[in-house]
Amino acid sequence: MTRQAIILGLESSCDDTAAAVLRVPEKGPAQILSSVVADQARLHEAFGGVVPEIAARAHAEKLDTCVKQALTQSEMSLSQIDAVAVTSGPGLIGGVLSGVMTAKGLSAATGLPLVGVNHLAGHALTPKLTDDVAFPYLMLVVSGGHCQFLIVRSKSDFTRLGGTIDDAPGEAFDKTARLLGLPQPGGPSVEREARSGDPNRFALPRPLLDRADCNMSFSGLKTAVLRARDAIVAEKQGLTRQDRADLCAGFQAAVADVLAGKTKRALDLYLEENPSEPTLAVAGGVAANQAIRAELETVCTQSDTRFLAPPLSLCTDNAAMIAYAGGLRFLAGEADDLTLSARPRWPLDQTQPALLGSGRKGAKA
Repeated sequence: MTRQAIILGLESSCDDTAAAVLRVPEKGPAQILSSVVADQARLHEAFGGVVPEIAARAHAEKLDTCVKQALTQSEMSLSQIDAVAVTSGPGLIGGVLSGVMTAKGLSAATGLPLVGVNHLAGHALTPKLTDDVAFPYLMLVVSGGHCQFLIVRSKSDFTRLGGTIDDAPGEAFDKTARLLGLPQPGGPSVEREARSGDPNRFALPRPLLDRADCNMSFSGLKTAVLRARDAIVAEKQGLTRQDRADLCAGFQAAVADVLAGKTKRALDLYLEENPSEPTLAVAGGVAANQAIRAELETVCTQSDTRFLAPPLSLCTDNAAMIAYAGGLRFLAGEADDLTLSARPRWPLDQTQPALLGSGRKGAKA
């Protein structure tokens, strides 16, 4: 009979406070019994981005409520939980610390085992949670704070092929939206405007596409948008709605081209392993962008590779992925104690040099 565990997961690495309860088996699909996410969008909207101190205080206020809601929705009590899993990095240190201290409190009070989880491992293992994808698969984590290509070979074996050396795509979307006077979060705002824009009007750069590796850069692209905007304002004394739509369309097309081009290179490296069921999976809020998703699907079609995007609720930050990753560790006999530390940086692939930059929404890893 397959062993299984009931896991309570906590996530607080950026601006979403989350708790979830999962039934995790050693093999086969897990069952999400509850998943609660409390966002902080209204707290940060006046500042044009996430304010770490505000985020940390909000996590401290909401974590116990989220845990209570997750237990109620799952119809479970703490006495029925087998272990507590928590994001212990990477991320905004105040938020990570809030989650770790809450998990430690639960563990100390109940005697439940404590399992620290790498936030990126949670994203990287989401395809196993949702679709029980066969190892190895290629994972593209593309969000507000992270952008990496990973070959996922097991619950703890990740090879990073490349990633962003500065701004993550979601961060670049947010900054571009701010430059153009659009509301936050920037991703949906820019995508809406881009629908009525001409992506070819502005000659925006495709950074690092001339390099043969899988690394990316989006900071210079955002600066190019700023310069194009300033040139229009100097000429016309302002931006028309069409100007703004064209800038958004050009920016979005450039991001899509970079991600598609680098995905081709990552797929070439991944396919050298001759996986029996080649799969590219994506996670992160930027994966919801339809133009980017269409480009990635085209790349997969051309290389006979399955394209998989989990539901958006499991692509963005959530505690279900943390409970799942923690459950796999727990079932393998792995656990932590009350010395578990919150870590702002935590590379999944320890053999690769650290990526540069520490984006506004979390440390690169």
